[in-house]
Amino acid sequence: MKRLFKKKGSKTKPSASTDSIASNNTFRVELIQDDEEDKWELESRHCNGPFLLVVVVVSYETRVEITTVTSQPNLQPPPRVEVPLTRLISCNRSYIRYDLCTIDGSTVLDPASSTFFTVDPSSAVHVEKIKPYPRKYEGYIMGQIKELTLVSGPSSPKCTIRHEAPAVVFSAGGYTGNLFHAFNDGLIPLFITVNSIYPDRDIIIVVSEYHDWWQSKYAELLNVLSKHPIISLEKDNATHCFPSATLGLISHGFMTIDKTLIPTSKTLLHFRDLLEKAYSQNPIPSPPLKPKSELRPRLVLTCRGNDVSSRRILNQDEMIRVMKEVGFDVIVFEPNRYTSLDKAYALLNSSHMMVGVHGAALTHALFLRPGSVFMQVVPIGTEWAADAFYGRIAKGINLKYLEYKIRVEESSLVEKYGKDNVLLKDPSALQKKGWPTEIMDIYLKKQNVKLDLVRFRISLEKAYLMAKKFMHKER
Repeated sequence: MKRLFKKKGSKTKPSASTDSIASNNTFRVELIQDDEEDKWELESRHCNGPFLLVVVVVSYETRVEITTVTSQPNLQPPPRVEVPLTRLISCNRSYIRYDLCTIDGSTVLDPASSTFFTVDPSSAVHVEKIKPYPRKYEGYIMGQIKELTLVSGPSSPKCTIRHEAPAVVFSAGGYTGNLFHAFNDGLIPLFITVNSIYPDRDIIIVVSEYHDWWQSKYAELLNVLSKHPIISLEKDNATHCFPSATLGLISHGFMTIDKTLIPTSKTLLHFRDLLEKAYSQNPIPSPPLKPKSELRPRLVLTCRGNDVSSRRILNQDEMIRVMKEVGFDVIVFEPNRYTSLDKAYALLNSSHMMVGVHGAALTHALFLRPGSVFMQVVPIGTEWAADAFYGRIAKGINLKYLEYKIRVEESSLVEKYGKDNVLLKDPSALQKKGWPTEIMDIYLKKQNVKLDLVRFRISLEKAYLMAKKFMHKER
């Protein structure tokens, strides 16, 4: 087995046998493309005579075809043949979080078959498949996402409804029922995708695995992203024509927008501006302020609802009493899946601080004004997730961020496992090779907290000074 070719500037050198070249005119090998370049150089020391190298890029795979020419005296190499590589359908599958397919030309959507057709009479039928949900690395949930089809060929269905704007297509399935995932896997990637591919352009949103409750809950925000009615693959029967289409959503990571990866240099602050535009159009009055002489920073205590049995604050009443003693005006907020986002926005946008235990409800921190205070109570074993999920929100929209990391004796797990169990003493040791479901469930689904109020008061007093400063600044 000898190397026949290598990639320029690459340490990766795929191997292929040269034995078949001696007896056959054609040698074919499949390669996995590992970056954007498709340039390969041929090591010809093992080949007799000239050869022709043809590279055809298909999706994320590169097919290399080497055709040998019988050696003859004074035979000149055959002229270089330019092979057009452009196709109307192209898919990039090189990212860990998502696949992205584009149709660069007129396309017809047939909702009944969840297929996008485009006409290319000059080539054979080309078919691609995609699951347009940005958690590609998570096999369990991707197994539940509907697969969409893209077909390029000599014909397509007739068009019933013609649109002037391109389509952006994604799935509202998966974990979308969870507020964190609705933003992390849907709305923020949608914002990134639109601003990366169609900046300052009109788009039409096409949704697979559409739910009425989803459209109703996020209607104001979706209406800011697109002025057109949403097209549902499950509910629509008409064929739709678009000038082009993008299937899949671009994700930069958990609750992250990397401005260096967007041509328009957008950040999470720009997404927060979009929220303000969406939820300030028909503003809901915020709770009335007290007379100026009695002004106290408004603190929203975000609690997990009665239908949730884990990560609850067992001494919440005592905690609220301490908050009031420190100097806060406290409002208890218990959101659920039916809580309207416009009301949540009105509450948080008029507050000076939010406190809550790690969980999806802390996604509401996106509604806090830049400069306000956000304190996350971090249960045992959730340290990494606390920072990666909600700590990034705080950094992204310029909040004053504090973490109150509970100690072993503040966790309800100590009663079952004992304070010397590795689950409590060294959670990171159990998470070095990932986060097995059985371990994750212990920390997320079986743990409550009982705060050390003396210790918590110290953190709260520090936060109070920040909130008070922010409150005076806004006036």
